[in-house]
Amino acid sequence: MNGWNLAAAVLLGAGGTAALWGITTGPPARRVIAQNMTTSVVCPVLLLLSQGYGRPAYVDLALLLALLGPVGTLVFARLLSGDLADGRPGAWGLTWTAAGAGAVVVTALCVAVGPGRALVKLLVTGALLIGGNVIASRALAGGFRGVRGG
Repeated sequence: MNGWNLAAAVLLGAGGTAALWGITTGPPARRVIAQNMTTSVVCPVLLLLSQGYGRPAYVDLALLLALLGPVGTLVFARLLSGDLADGRPGAWGLTWTAAGAGAVVVTALCVAVGPGRALVKLLVTGALLIGGNVIASRALAGGFRGVRGG
């Protein structure tokens, strides 16, 4: 086991435990936030495992997850808007922690891979991951008109 795999295991253990706790307990608002957090955890784990195992295909999977994960959260926010209207979830601390962890992972991997196509793919994945999860969290908190139904 190398350092990349160890970092992936620690991130998956810590973030996975928090996401599992959020999914299994509490109201629908907490469950939707935990679903969004799952994307924020699994995507950087895939990037770390890609470097650890030397499998560039994992970066493609992380890119797809970074693109579709926040979209799924927005769909859940729209479909569950009636359940979420009672108490808007507020998870900005969790959102910024996950965004910071994603930024640290992407930065470390950018340094490791050096200039080239892999660097561009990592930067796009990181931008989609962080931006998408911030937008999805804002939508869950009721920050956009039209996301919560009437």
